[in-house]
Amino acid sequence: IITINEAKRRQSFGSCDADSVDVLPLLTDSSDLLEDTHIEKLACRLPARVQGYPWRLAYSTVKHGTSLKTLYRSLLDVDSPVLLVIKDMDHQIFGAFSTHPFRVTESFYGTGETFLYSFCPEIKVYRWTGENSYFVKGNIDSLQMGGGGQLGLWLDAELYRGTTTKCATFNNPPLSAQQDFNIHSLEVWTFE
Repeated sequence: IITINEAKRRQSFGSCDADSVDVLPLLTDSSDLLEDTHIEKLACRLPARVQGYPWRLAYSTVKHGTSLKTLYRSLLDVDSPVLLVIKDMDHQIFGAFSTHPFRVTESFYGTGETFLYSFCPEIKVYRWTGENSYFVKGNIDSLQMGGGGQLGLWLDAELYRGTTTKCATFNNPPLSAQQDFNIHSLEVWTFE
């Protein structure tokens, strides 16, 4: 059994909270959402076990359309953590890192390495508080992250609308300027 303090200590190894990284990770595909500064600031905050791996674009609303079912299908053969990147209609970038690929489940899944983040305007990362284990839950008609009264991030089946509120899992403020937002575009990256 690992205590919450031990989990937090372990997740800090190999991850930085500074704004520097030696080398940008290799992206095997181009991103319509992430600029080099986003990549640099996210890369050093990822768990050590995925640092150094190439980033592969598994799903993009620009390339694959706007469907949560298609997103789930694109991750069927994936066995690595994933990075969710959202750009809303206000052109704000935010999202989540999940230790497991998104899939439909009856219960929440994930580990304490899961986190939410926002570039509104500078990067802020919201890590697990230890309050509960409501990391990720995939439904046929929605994807949600965080819980404990309210959801940290919720996306609809068409990947058009979303909601972000403070949640106990990550103790995050809303990730976007608008609590209820419309999605401009969305990407999911894997580490392989």
